[in-house]
Amino acid sequence: MMHVRDRQTSRREPARPVGGPASGSYTSRIIKAGALLADTKTLLAQWDVAASVGDNLTRIRHENLFGKASRSRVEDILGIFRQRYLNEESVVRALSVLVHGRFPAAALDRVLYFHAARADRLLYDVVVEFLRPRHAVGRLDLPVADLTRQLTEWVENGKTAAHWSEPTIRRIAQGLLSTLRDFVVLEGAAHKRIAPVHLPVHAFAYIAFYLKQNQPSGVRLLESNDWKLFFLTADGVERSMFEAHQHGLLEYHVAGSVTRLTFPATTFEEYAHVLAAR
Repeated sequence: MMHVRDRQTSRREPARPVGGPASGSYTSRIIKAGALLADTKTLLAQWDVAASVGDNLTRIRHENLFGKASRSRVEDILGIFRQRYLNEESVVRALSVLVHGRFPAAALDRVLYFHAARADRLLYDVVVEFLRPRHAVGRLDLPVADLTRQLTEWVENGKTAAHWSEPTIRRIAQGLLSTLRDFVVLEGAAHKRIAPVHLPVHAFAYIAFYLKQNQPSGVRLLESNDWKLFFLTADGVERSMFEAHQHGLLEYHVAGSVTRLTFPATTFEEYAHVLAAR
């Protein structure tokens, strides 16, 4: 059983933001990546949690898991998969449990988006620093020119690993828009818009458990920067906490200055089994 409790902490006290993307400069990796939802689920369905990462990847290459994909494309897919989901062994083990269980498909897509964004600083910042302020003031339309201008500004500010030419910026902008559409952060074909916010309660509970591992403070967990990937405020996070509590996925209690957050499992893999079963 896992517990998170805060004492003598005011709910109105400003909390230090926690969470965040991978460190480093922006890269153009998104051109080759995309959401890769179907490929990722295929890999997770075939993942052997008893074998090492290296043995799994070697077997997947030899089994030609992706059919007619070229060798270079297979390496692209495996490289992105490694970046997003293999940096923490507990993550790939938990995701494998979810894929093999009864975890709702829509919730799994949101979980995969969460990990993908945290593994790519550019993708993360486009959502948190560019889309979220627009969403907050009701600017839902997203002309590609607006994103291109933002990327150009970031290039000029030295945030990229290398200088990007105008054609490269346009390709990256299109790659970001397509990826975020597939992750249902955006919607629309030719003309993109910010999609209605949707974070299923099972996905919320998974993310809360994940974030709790690095943030034992229940109050500060509500303020995690990572919730901004779903355009959630601290109040919105707390409402989702109560919803998850009502579904029996966790226990969340607030009494004055005390916040108590409890999960019905100790390890990430154990909790994934709980979520998959419910």
